[in-house]
Amino acid sequence: MKIIAYEQFPECAKEIREAVFVKEQGFRDEFDETDASAVHIVVFDNAGVPVGTCRVFWNEERASYILGRLAVLKEHRGERLGSLIVREAEQYVQKTGQAQLALHAQCTASAFYEKLGYTAFGEIEEEQGCPHVWMKKSV
Repeated sequence: MKIIAYEQFPECAKEIREAVFVKEQGFRDEFDETDASAVHIVVFDNAGVPVGTCRVFWNEERASYILGRLAVLKEHRGERLGSLIVREAEQYVQKTGQAQLALHAQCTASAFYEKLGYTAFGEIEEEQGCPHVWMKKSV
């Protein structure tokens, strides 16, 4: 298992997100201008194949780093890669000297984040027809 944090949006992260969010979950507006400035974390399996990703970026409005677009290829779910990627994002935020990490979770994934110490706040919001809730954690 290898994890790399990229300062630019790598093609392998784009392919994972397209497979999970566009093809599997049906989201249309997956890619945006934030991708150009975010740090993209990618986990590779033992064969060197990219299998999971997320992005981390500073959000001035929330005065917090944001973890977003966490995706693990379907055939690799249940291997605790999502938790591994989140921990890597938390370590990245700690290295910047910040202590807060927030995310806009699909409501169906909120229990996963709660197990990792995240707390929901605010109202449930629709994003492309899918209910999401803001969550945060001091890291």
